[in-house]
Amino acid sequence: MYKLIVLDLDGTLLDDNKMISKKNILIINKLIENGKIVLIATGRGYSNAKNLISNINKNIAILSNNGNIIRNSLDEKTYFTNYMSSQTVNNTLLIGDKLNLKPIVHVDYYKEGLDLVIEENTYDDCINKYISQHINRYKYMTKDSIINLDKILGVMYLGKRQILNEFTEILTDKYPNKYSSHVLENIISAEAMLEIMNPLINKWTSILQYSNHIGIEAKEIITIGDDNNDIEMIANAGLGIAMKNASFYVKEVANIVIEYDNNESGVAQVLRDIFNWD
Repeated sequence: MYKLIVLDLDGTLLDDNKMISKKNILIINKLIENGKIVLIATGRGYSNAKNLISNINKNIAILSNNGNIIRNSLDEKTYFTNYMSSQTVNNTLLIGDKLNLKPIVHVDYYKEGLDLVIEENTYDDCINKYISQHINRYKYMTKDSIINLDKILGVMYLGKRQILNEFTEILTDKYPNKYSSHVLENIISAEAMLEIMNPLINKWTSILQYSNHIGIEAKEIITIGDDNNDIEMIANAGLGIAMKNASFYVKEVANIVIEYDNNESGVAQVLRDIFNWD
């Protein structure tokens, strides 16, 4: 029997307008009413993710920043955090400079009202579009000040897929086993997005931390996602489900590829079938 249902946000639970459909809200409510535990697993920061699920007035934990922090959406209890060291951040920024890329740094200063840090003198349409979703929760800082921050969750870059793949190769070759990274394709702000984090941290490793904490085994977990940061959780869960709009690599590892996309309430459709609910 499945006890924990893990849902990605963008391209999965959210439609293209970044809204949760009534059908998806109803299925989440029904899951919780029937004793299931729902976990949101997203690359977004906590406060941004919390705003997006505000229509669901339930006790739901949010695994944000691709697993680098898990926090409860109602009482805001923090379960786990994983930060990057100043040296690993510095190495990342140096490579980005050589490729003429500007970073968006995700930080964990939630109570202080700060989620993102951008390097001073950054003028980029893609970055401006991205940070517009984080009203009053970002600031500009010098590179030295960024490196000295003690609660960095991850560093991301927006740009061309080819350049971001090149970035990943350089990072892996120069600093093997020092980082966890992936390139996302199903995004709106730019052609692609590179996310860089602590080594050995991804959505699945953090899901396991959380599930062990609450006494649930991997075989009792359902995961649903669409993009490349969902690969590990789709591949390793008791039941890994790919959306119709999922990337090629996600579909390759999924147990089920559903025939509905994120604009067709695919989450609700497949969970109704799994639990045999009308």
